[in-house]
Amino acid sequence: MTKSLQDKVIIVTGAGRGIGREIALLCAAEGAKVVVNDPGGAADGAGANAAPAEEVVEEIKKRGGTAVANFESVAEAIPASKIVKTATDHFGRLDGVVNNAGILRDMIFHKMSVEAFEAVIKVHLMGSFYVSHAAARIFREQESGSFVHFTSTSGLIGNFGQANYAAAKLGIVGLSKSIALDMGRFNVRSNCVSPFAWTRMIGTIPTETDAEKARVEKIKQMGPEKIAPLCGYLLGDSAKDVTGQIFGVRMNEIFLFSQNRPIRSVQRNEGWTPQSIAEHGMPALKGSFYKLDRSADIFTWDPV
Repeated sequence: MTKSLQDKVIIVTGAGRGIGREIALLCAAEGAKVVVNDPGGAADGAGANAAPAEEVVEEIKKRGGTAVANFESVAEAIPASKIVKTATDHFGRLDGVVNNAGILRDMIFHKMSVEAFEAVIKVHLMGSFYVSHAAARIFREQESGSFVHFTSTSGLIGNFGQANYAAAKLGIVGLSKSIALDMGRFNVRSNCVSPFAWTRMIGTIPTETDAEKARVEKIKQMGPEKIAPLCGYLLGDSAKDVTGQIFGVRMNEIFLFSQNRPIRSVQRNEGWTPQSIAEHGMPALKGSFYKLDRSADIFTWDPV
């Protein structure tokens, strides 16, 4: 059987554990040469440890694949650019980037520290930009390449206690769409994936109430290996016409998410005043308002 990523060079950030690890393993199994990036920090980003990335590289080599470890942080521009340099130094080219690295610093909004907000933004949103920006020049010159960025239903729909994470993940959607628009002329693609999977990061979700415990038990059914095949597809040549999209993966389901478009409008020939908006405009629009839903309110069925 033909391998979908034969001889392609792929960077996977945050590849030492969880979803990133499974993506790296699948890419290597599909014939790619993989840069396994992970500084090895805790779920909140603290500390560093070379072992997670090194262990994934060893696993890939044991299975007959090709990989190299990188331990740089995506949260600063120069270290992030060194991840891309690792790919070109070791393998001479770059064909795909998976922006998977992430941390969590959950806290109800009025108690969230500035540091907790900025730290999450730097890893998720700025990190996705830094790595993508460094790779973009290579993709532009060779007129090919694929970005896979990770978003979340925390941003797409909503969740409690994750203003930092939700802001970063929705920002990534805008980043991905802009890359798709700006670089489409160079045959460069950019898509988002919203994963549902039990990982070390999801393990930080509170489980104090019976409802929270039940929710986490359902999430535990969804292994990170279920996310990898879609990412492998998006990195391959068979996805050459797929760009600017937002996908979700939940066990054996793949979703295509909607994107923001106008759904209703009101108009007055004489223009609006605050009073006429209150009397006419807003009552006319209210029937189409979105509720303050959380992800669990929308995905109400068990994983299949």
